[in-house]
Amino acid sequence: MVLRLPQDPRWLQIAFLGSLLLGGVAFLDLQVPPWQPPLLLATAWATQAACTRLLKAPPSGYLSPTITGLGLSILLRSDRPAVMVLAAAAAIASKFLVRVRNKHVFNPANLGLGVAMLASSHAWCSPSQWGEGAVALAWFAALGCAVAHRSFRTDVSLAFLTSWIALRAARVLYLGQRLPVLAHQLSVGSLVIFCFFMISDPKTTPDARWARIVYAGLVASVGMVIQYGFWRQNALVWALLVCSPLVPLFDFISKARRFAWPERAVSCSAVAVSSASLPS
Repeated sequence: MVLRLPQDPRWLQIAFLGSLLLGGVAFLDLQVPPWQPPLLLATAWATQAACTRLLKAPPSGYLSPTITGLGLSILLRSDRPAVMVLAAAAAIASKFLVRVRNKHVFNPANLGLGVAMLASSHAWCSPSQWGEGAVALAWFAALGCAVAHRSFRTDVSLAFLTSWIALRAARVLYLGQRLPVLAHQLSVGSLVIFCFFMISDPKTTPDARWARIVYAGLVASVGMVIQYGFWRQNALVWALLVCSPLVPLFDFISKARRFAWPERAVSCSAVAVSSASLPS
């Protein structure tokens, strides 16, 4: 049996994030007001169209804005529509306005979260919103998608996850806590999104593999310092924002080939990916 996958991995990302959002609302009673996802998606699409036209940039489609809108729909919460508009507009505009050597610096969803939380006390990130069983299925499905598709930056995801688990485990052991404490700390839905859809963004990570691995470990380390040194919530959001400006430096040193989104479909061997049955 041959499973035909789109060569552009953004289609898989949209399917994963969309099922995560819809499943969470349907089965886990996530508190997502019905107006938020449409508003975020419409703002992301409109900002993409406006920036492309005003800045006379080459058309790049609407897959990436859709991913950004879905990611913000899952993670960002606010009771003010203006905050949602600000987050989505800042996220997409940053791709056009904050660039180094024709490569945008910040992951759009990550920047949108940060801007919203810095700009308003009515914005917050919702990390612990799924049950542990749903998170386990999300981990399985996200890893399956990454392994199934050659265009995913699996190396940076796994490097970050390995570093994050190692640092967390070291702290748990140092404090004399038990391993179930570590398992509970990893059962956070936002960590899945961060690991496979933020830090692994191929357009905002270093071009060279060795640089991506170093970068992933650096983000994990900075995240631990922010969380347990400064006792700030959403430490990984802030860590990625702080470390993202270092990516152009890594690229300058390595001078590796730059990533470009593929355009045609590709046939792959049958892959067991159970995201269709994901209830979260």
